[in-house]
Amino acid sequence: MCVSLCRSKSLIISGSAPVAVVTERRWKDRKLILAAIDPATGTMTKRYEGSAQDRYRDPGRPLLIRNGQGRSVLQMTPDNKAIYFSGLGASPKGDTPLSLSCPVAENSTETRISQSQPPYLKTPFAVISSATIEVIARRESVERSPNYFLAAIASDAPTQVKRWTQVTSFPDPYAGLPMPTHQLLHYKRADDVDLTADLYLPAGYTKSQGPLPALMEAYPAEFKSRSAASRVTGSPYEFTPHLCWFSHLLHNPGYAVLANAAIPIIGEGSAEPNDTYVEQLVDGAKAAIEAGTATGAVDPKRVGVMGYSYGAFMTANLLAHSDIFRAGIARSGAYNRSLTPFGFQNEERTYWQVPEVYYKMSPFSYTDKIKTPILLIHGEADNNTGTFPIQSERFYNALKDEGATVRFVLLPLEAHGYQGRESVLHMLWEMENWLAKYVRSDHPGTQ
Repeated sequence: MCVSLCRSKSLIISGSAPVAVVTERRWKDRKLILAAIDPATGTMTKRYEGSAQDRYRDPGRPLLIRNGQGRSVLQMTPDNKAIYFSGLGASPKGDTPLSLSCPVAENSTETRISQSQPPYLKTPFAVISSATIEVIARRESVERSPNYFLAAIASDAPTQVKRWTQVTSFPDPYAGLPMPTHQLLHYKRADDVDLTADLYLPAGYTKSQGPLPALMEAYPAEFKSRSAASRVTGSPYEFTPHLCWFSHLLHNPGYAVLANAAIPIIGEGSAEPNDTYVEQLVDGAKAAIEAGTATGAVDPKRVGVMGYSYGAFMTANLLAHSDIFRAGIARSGAYNRSLTPFGFQNEERTYWQVPEVYYKMSPFSYTDKIKTPILLIHGEADNNTGTFPIQSERFYNALKDEGATVRFVLLPLEAHGYQGRESVLHMLWEMENWLAKYVRSDHPGTQ
């Protein structure tokens, strides 16, 4: 059951035993409370209270199983005294997913059952417990594609796996293809906030080949504390992400790709993150490019920026407020915030409360400042309320009238995400041509 109370949310999940897990979230200060409760007596045992964005203290999520009625309920230990959880295991070295058993009794400590260890990334999905404990986990590495395994846990060393039994044999979907190499970059923004980005380089690339043209992809996120914004995400042991229609890696041949570049928008205390959105956005993008340049693989004079949805909004803003990119690609975005007057993304204030914020955050307001080539792509039937096609249509007309280098592609019958084979292939063709013309070329505007 999920109910909304005063801009906070409660999620209650019950189990087969007389216990439930209650998760209470409040967006205003990003507070999270997780507790176990006895519905019959109302007795509550608080398991966590703190920031919902603090990955390093993430309390995890309860594991669920199907009961006799086909409903998802809490998975309990055989004695019904503890609940099985899975957690991020996040740390400065990356995610190391783990499974736990969390006692319901007050003043008790959870027991760690298993945790991912290098050189693999192992993500637990279920616990099978009887006389012994076994964990079903997805296991992958940089070289090995994901498959599911059954891990038998040693009784005398709870975090040690004494035997792995492979359950599935999914083949490597990219077998035989030269795949990009990956490294996790750690760097700082101008305001000393720690950030990360994934750098993908073409297969066989060596520094002797010199710096490459680059493509940066990002999606800004709002935070209420610098510490939460600095938390490392992802894992260096992850297999190459699935190549789908929105994948930045489809453009990797010949390019360095700065993917998942952290762009935190921070507003501590009474300050709201979006009050300094533009400044933090530009500083974050500059820091990512500088970090890529420091590796010797990124040519800072040939970098394009790409984003989807709120990332497209970011792309247009970066072109409006900086000159650090050679070109931009914005897909299914919003560009005029007066067309979303009752809030957008995680902004809860209305247009009439903070019109100056809506104006400053709208790249449409600075159309005359955009001199960098920009490719706009949108689904003709976009049903996402914040990104109706009129956003791209009006932005394109304004850019064209101001003499900007702009191309607008409207994909027939497509919604916010593109599905048709013809649409996806045409989108990729448009993007590849745009990058070749304005980013890869030694001279902007030429092939």
